[in-house]
Amino acid sequence: MKAAIAAGSVLATGATYRWFNRTTTPMAETAALSDLVSAELTDAQRLQNGFLVDEEWTPERSILTYNNFYEFTTSKEGVAQAAMNFKVDGWQLQVGGLVQNPKTFSMSDLKAISPLEERVYRMRCVEAWSMVIPWAGFPLSRLLEVVQPTADAKYVAFETLHDPVRMPGQKTDVLDWPYVEGLRLDEAMNPLTLLAMGLYGKELPPQDGAPIRLVTPWKYGFKGIKSIVKITLTAMEPPTSWNRYAPNEYGFYANVNPAVDHPRWSQATEQRIGEAGRRKTLMFNGYEEQVASMYEGMDLSVHI
Repeated sequence: MKAAIAAGSVLATGATYRWFNRTTTPMAETAALSDLVSAELTDAQRLQNGFLVDEEWTPERSILTYNNFYEFTTSKEGVAQAAMNFKVDGWQLQVGGLVQNPKTFSMSDLKAISPLEERVYRMRCVEAWSMVIPWAGFPLSRLLEVVQPTADAKYVAFETLHDPVRMPGQKTDVLDWPYVEGLRLDEAMNPLTLLAMGLYGKELPPQDGAPIRLVTPWKYGFKGIKSIVKITLTAMEPPTSWNRYAPNEYGFYANVNPAVDHPRWSQATEQRIGEAGRRKTLMFNGYEEQVASMYEGMDLSVHI
């Protein structure tokens, strides 16, 4: 369901509610995607596969003006303005490590791998707020099929651009830079795992991770590493930025789990941006049918 809520809706983090006029936020303009294809599946099939949710989309303006992207600023409402002059011309993505065909891809190379398709996913932040976002991208598995992981590859490591001139938040010590993330190889190959290059039918804006970011809808939002420049296949579990910052608060897996609270936030409920009132959080953010089998036999209260 597409949203029709105007700017000025309630925003919330935890139990704190604020109103502000998002229509005045300066930000970069992004072009419409010319290569977005219609899904070959019916809506019923997309719903069953987890590629679509039958929930109201978060208003585009909210997605563009309420962001966590510490490379620019720690102010959620300030990211759009801080990133508005960020340029991605000539962007390259280096893919290597334990692969048979290492390669550096341009954005044109990446778009040649697969048509971009729309995926409407829930996004759940560990801070207990959530959105429904219409992404555009293709499954990470298609890129990995091109580079062909070796038999020794068990994990996939990701790295964000490190350029403090273009990303002034990297001049601070709020995190160790560059931002890094990781997945197990089977998680990376899951059909839900998306390399996103757009949202709301337009190119990905700087504040949401332009020009390419990771989307794993059953995990907390911080796993969705933005502005990726490097992907490396490894045999060992790679370090991740928030786990490195506070290992007692952030695990490697970061699966959405309403039964396991963060030390600072209950995970039992969430505030959907644009809604008044809270809703119950779903196990794996509602994607249990698609992903639970990957974690059979694991104690998810330990492997957080």
